[in-house]
Order: sequence, then C-alpha cells, then structure tokens
Amino acid sequence: MVSFSWFGMLVLAAFVLFCEWIAVDSGDSPSSDTEDALKKPLFNYSSVSLPDEHIGYLFHNNLTLAKICESDSLCPFKEHLKKMQSCWGYEKTCQPEYRYSYPMCSVVDGGWVNSISAAQELFWKQADFGYVRKQMDQMKVLCEPQKPEDSSLVCTSLLLHCTASKFYLDLRNPRRNQDRYKEDFLQDGEIGGHCKLNKAALLAEGQHKSPLQSWSSELLSYSALKLHPFENGECDLIVEKPAVFMKLDAGVNMYHHFCDFVNLYITQHLTGSFSRDVYIVMWDTSFYEYGDLFKETWSAFTEHDVIHLKSFDSKRVCFKEVTFSLLPRMRYGLFYNTPLISDCYNSGMFRAFSQHVLHRLRIQQEKPKENKIRVTLLSRSTEYRRILNQQELINAMKTLTFLEVQEVDYKYKEIGFLEQLNITHNSDIFIGLHGAGLTHLLFLPDWAVVFELYNCQDESCYFDLARLRGVRYVTWQKKNKVFPQDKGHHPTLGEHPKFTNYLFDVQEFMRLVLSAAEYVKQHPRWPFRWKRDEL
Repeated sequence: MVSFSWFGMLVLAAFVLFCEWIAVDSGDSPSSDTEDALKKPLFNYSSVSLPDEHIGYLFHNNLTLAKICESDSLCPFKEHLKKMQSCWGYEKTCQPEYRYSYPMCSVVDGGWVNSISAAQELFWKQADFGYVRKQMDQMKVLCEPQKPEDSSLVCTSLLLHCTASKFYLDLRNPRRNQDRYKEDFLQDGEIGGHCKLNKAALLAEGQHKSPLQSWSSELLSYSALKLHPFENGECDLIVEKPAVFMKLDAGVNMYHHFCDFVNLYITQHLTGSFSRDVYIVMWDTSFYEYGDLFKETWSAFTEHDVIHLKSFDSKRVCFKEVTFSLLPRMRYGLFYNTPLISDCYNSGMFRAFSQHVLHRLRIQQEKPKENKIRVTLLSRSTEYRRILNQQELINAMKTLTFLEVQEVDYKYKEIGFLEQLNITHNSDIFIGLHGAGLTHLLFLPDWAVVFELYNCQDESCYFDLARLRGVRYVTWQKKNKVFPQDKGHHPTLGEHPKFTNYLFDVQEFMRLVLSAAEYVKQHPRWPFRWKRDEL
C-alpha cells in the first residue's frame, strides 16, 4: 500500500501547477470561465484540518504550501496568507512581536529570576513553545546515513524523543510477559537500521532509563545492520505510512492519559506535521489490552485505529518513517509534576492544544444565553470525595437567576467523552472536588473559571494545570468552613484527606461562586456585554 506524505503531495501539486503554466504558455488553455468550472484544487486542503487561528502559523512553517495556496484560486485559506508572519515562537525565523502568545507574570519570584520579563521568558521555556525550541536544539544524529537510501536515527538528549527512517524491528521472538514496559524486550540486532551508528553517543544518552521517562530501554539496543533490510528482502511487512510510537500512561485516568495527548501534540510541533494520515503504535510489551476511557481523542491525531505492538508479533517489520513521541512522565516534562516558576500563567502551547483537539473533535462553542453564566458542577459517584450537601449548594446557586446551573456525573458508560467535552467547553464556571475529572479544565473557554471546591491538600496539581491552560483557578480557603466526614481511610497509609467526603458552608461557597461569576463577566473574551449592575 502506497501513501503520500504532505511533502509528496506538495511536490505533486507543484508539478500540476507547472503543467498548467505550460498549457497557458502554449495558448491551448480554455476560456477563464470554463477553466474555473473544470479546475480542481492543487492540494487536498481538507487534510489540513486546523483551527482558523492556526492556519497562518502553518503557512509560516510551510512556504511551499503557502505558495500553492497563493496561486490556487480554489484555496480556502487566502485570507491567512496575510498572516504569514505569525509564528509559534520556536522557529528561528520568528520575530518576537509575532509570537502566538506571551505568558503573564504578576510577581517576581526571587528564587528563580529578578524581573517580570525574565519570569515570562523562563515560564515560556518551561511550559510554552520555548519548551519545543529547547527540544529542537538538543536533536543530534546518532545513526548517520551514508547513502540516500540508508536509515537514520536522530534524537534529543536523554532519548526523550527520536525520529528514524528505514527503521527495522524484528518481533519474530517477542519476550512478552505481564510487564507493559519490559526493559530487555529487545536484543542487539532486533532493532536498528543500515547507517553509521555512533554507539558511544547513543549509550551516553541512556541516563533516564525509566519506562515513561525516556526511550532508553528500547533504543539502547539499536544496531547498525550490515544488510539493508529494505533492499535485501529482510522485511516481512513494510509500513509505508509514517508511524508514531507511544508509551502510554493510565488510560482510565484523564489527568494521566492527557499527559499522553499533550506530549503527542508537542511532538507534532517537533516534527512539523499535523497530518492525521499516520499510524499510532502503542508500545506495550505485555499480553494485555489497554483500557482507554478517552479513545475518542485519538481521532484528533490519526484517522486510523491505534495499533498495539503485539499485532506485529512473529514478523520482521520495516517502517519507512518513525517518530518516538515525547513521554508522559519525563523529568521536567509536561505536565505531570512539572516544576513551574510561581505567579506566571497562560501557556500558549496549552491553549493551542485545547483549540487543536476541540476543532478536530468538532466541539463547538454554543452562544451563551443572554445575561446567563453557565455553571457546571461535576458530581462524583465514587466512595470518596463526595459533596455531602451537594443539593443544598445547587439549590443556593439556582436562587440567582443569572446562573444557569447543571449537575453532571461523567460516568463514561452514561455520557460519552465527546458529550463530556461539549458540556465542559460550554461551561463558564466548572466546579468539582479534587480528582482527575478536573482535567476537563483544559477544554474550558478562555474566559472560564475552574473552581476546585477542595484540593484535599494536593495544592499544586490543578492549580498548575489551570495556570498552564490560562483559565482562572479558585479553591476553598477557609478551612473552618469545610467539614470532612472523618479523617480519611487510605488502604495502606491510614488517615488521608483524599479518602473521605466533605460538607461545605453554603454562604462561603456562594461568595466564591459570585467572585467567579464576576471574573467571567469582566473577561475581555466573554461573548456578552452585560447590562450594568446585573451582579
């Protein structure tokens, strides 16, 4: 099966454009009216599938596509050609004034920097598109092709992310067991390519040998093959389309699983391709299937089913183009346990991720009802972290006519994930107790407030995630007005605030809700201008 990359499609389009020029020059072209009626687009523009706001950035990084669009009367993106100076920030050609966005910092954290501008720059490098620039700067060739038809391996420091061409993988004798990320799964000669390998440089990058922190366990066995597998019949299966290898975190927990998706999106920026005509291969060395409560999200990244590595067992598989994605629990990675400078927020990269996923999953922002603020309270039907006086809080909010209140319980068997996203994206205030469901804050509109009713002494988790996304974060402050059912019952650690239920003072709750509503009303992106004194 033959497939074309974006580059191949662009070359083909350029050839068609040249042929049309020859026809016009020879005087054999039909009339302009007939030509417009018969003409076909020079590129499959529907394959772009990006938010309108992102098209100018695509053109900045893909001048060939921009030129095709400019010369093609059927290009639907003409207006974006005026915005080609727009850049994400990691491009070497990017002028600072045309960056996608800048972080906001309110206070100088003397432990990190000595000025607001330095704080902004540090946050941008820690958690924004500056992070992409850092990874790009670390890329080095570890296996160098000697001829055009040879293989290659290029990686960042510590093997956090790699790209490979003409990649050979021998799974005729897989060493599978119950471990999802078996360290000795591959041996020398079972993974590699026909290229000049710098083995010492490869081994020097293997310092972070941990399943979800690097690709060390998999790539330290990479071998320089004497024979070219693509040329010598060594491949039982040749995968023509680009493939992305991923090692996944827990698919039943939204917080952990969306570390996978965020890092896949960052990887797309590193490779410069947002094509959905790619295979996602789940690198898993176990016999088990992977439970995924958020599988609908994959369609934002691929138009194909996710492939389990074991589907290649008993074969020698040759991939023409492979990417090893950034991983969910890298040291100083994003976003699990990321150390962030304090008092800074609004990562453009996380906002772009949110826009990208929502656009490709076709989640629309519905126009709010006039003079209404939409409040969603996330209920929990779990044993712990339930709101004991939940109905009392809901009834209190409903006494205010400008609040449109709904209670939801995101049980995956009752509310599909796409429907969950639609509810979340059309909420102005999103309320819930500490738990993975608050990861939905990634998909709130820009003007929204996430109200973590109680953080259960895990203070930074969703506070930091809200800072990254750039939405307002509110949580309970007055400990004398929240009442735990007991001291908690962790199965092994004993007393624990995450393993009990809570009752909340209604008056204090309403004070925080009103504060959140006032923020929404005053936000410059809020789509309504309220009548004065509504609140």
